[in-house]
Amino acid sequence: MRGVGVSPGIGHGPAYVLSVSVPEPPAGATYTGEADDEKERVTAALGQVAGELEARGNRAGGEAKEILKAQALIVEDPGLVVGVKSLIDRGLAAPRAVYEAFAKYRDMLAGVGGYLGERVADLNDLRDRVIALLTGQALPGLPTDPVEPYVLIARDLAPADTALLHKDYVAAFVTEEGGPTSHTAILARSLGVPAVVACPGALNVPMGARVLVDGTSGEVRQEPTDSDVARAVSEASARKRALRETSGPGRTSDGFEVPLLANIGGPGELDAALAHGAEGIGLYRTEFLFLDKDHTPSAEEQERAYRTVLEAFPGGKVVVRTLDAGADKPLPFLPPLAAEPNPALGERGLRLFRRFPDVMRSQLSALAAAAEGTYAQLDVMAPMVATAEEARWFAEQCREAGLTSRGVMIEIPAAAIRAESLVTVVDFISIGTNDLAQYTFAADRTLAALGRLQDAWQPALLDLVARAATAASDNGKPCGACGESAADPVMACVLVGLGATTLSMSPSALPTVRAALAEHTLGECELAAQAARAATTPAHARAAARSCLLGLARLGL
Repeated sequence: MRGVGVSPGIGHGPAYVLSVSVPEPPAGATYTGEADDEKERVTAALGQVAGELEARGNRAGGEAKEILKAQALIVEDPGLVVGVKSLIDRGLAAPRAVYEAFAKYRDMLAGVGGYLGERVADLNDLRDRVIALLTGQALPGLPTDPVEPYVLIARDLAPADTALLHKDYVAAFVTEEGGPTSHTAILARSLGVPAVVACPGALNVPMGARVLVDGTSGEVRQEPTDSDVARAVSEASARKRALRETSGPGRTSDGFEVPLLANIGGPGELDAALAHGAEGIGLYRTEFLFLDKDHTPSAEEQERAYRTVLEAFPGGKVVVRTLDAGADKPLPFLPPLAAEPNPALGERGLRLFRRFPDVMRSQLSALAAAAEGTYAQLDVMAPMVATAEEARWFAEQCREAGLTSRGVMIEIPAAAIRAESLVTVVDFISIGTNDLAQYTFAADRTLAALGRLQDAWQPALLDLVARAATAASDNGKPCGACGESAADPVMACVLVGLGATTLSMSPSALPTVRAALAEHTLGECELAAQAARAATTPAHARAAARSCLLGLARLGL
């Protein structure tokens, strides 16, 4: 089987299949007794789940602590609590009220897709934990004292479970759903556990069957032979040796410099970026400063969060994406927007900024203030830009705020097709391959069933990337790539061959990409890019690129 490798390494062992789920409470289920008693039950259950999440995060530490703390806040969100109690007042039993109240939030995230769309699985888990408490059901558990490390297989894994995994017990894990930016994937990389997500048919693996997992290639093999395991382990060892021997700034073997940057959601993720040798930040997702607030974050609060990141990279580049919110991700401190039938295509990103310019000015001013006295290069870019007029407007707002490097994301096909007109009015562009694929192929990036259309190796997507990168190069402007596709060492070489001047990715992917670039010349990367674009399918494109990148074999890739 093959899925998406999201955490590199080789893991093998007996399969432990986690397939139990909490059933949906019956529609229209009512309660007997008093509404106040039912509300008390809900309040107690929500509080208990929130407490358990925080406790797990405290035990796990690191990224898990921050993620689970945020989830605990979701469980006790005032809006959610009011919604549940309102449904109880209408006669719904507590479990059904919880189910329907969570559905509102779930639909919002599913509608936007992308990084936040992949949080849907997290919400499902939070909902099920509360319902299980209310109905007296036991949540599925994991072996506490296994005879040998096992391969955990599940439909999806919630952060609350992933955070407690330990690589002494779990050799690897495989999920049928999820994506490269899901919390499951993020935590797997931070734990150092090989992982594959979006792997169709994984739940069909029999309990106890021997399984070999390659978290780099995404391959999952049942009942491998001893020689299969030995070969995979040998290749993984070769990769580790190559990674240890490669250090310093990102560059090709003939000296073409390609700064390797990290994607982060806030200062809490800086340690991982620094530990893996990031030369800067290529995508700072600032919306996480705003989404859980019932008021606009103060100028001081914003400035502090931005300055912490800038000070971590003196002399490096820090690319900040301005607030990416909208009707799909409502901000409690803004007037409610009209309901949108398709929020992923609605008023979000820059479009929302133009509706509420005070929020934009506040963020841009805080960024300018944070940059004063620091030595990092601050680049500020807007999401969801479709036209040159929008790019020009954003650049002017940045200029008025005192920001000197202004850019836009290329994540809408129209922006890629007419990139020439955009790069002439901004200082740089950055290609978000995740959303660009979603909009190019009309394929919701949260649906595993459409994963083939989300494949970064789709030749049509490579054509759009090449078009945007060429427009930037022709006008002497930098062009970054900040989608998760840059974490694939083969694709990283191709992106450089297409014209990307910086690459940004999850921190744990940086060493492998650094090693892959160091094995190849710029000319070889360009040949690989040409070969991939000439192919007709994603599989053929990847194979064609690999045939031009002979150094991958030396790395065990």
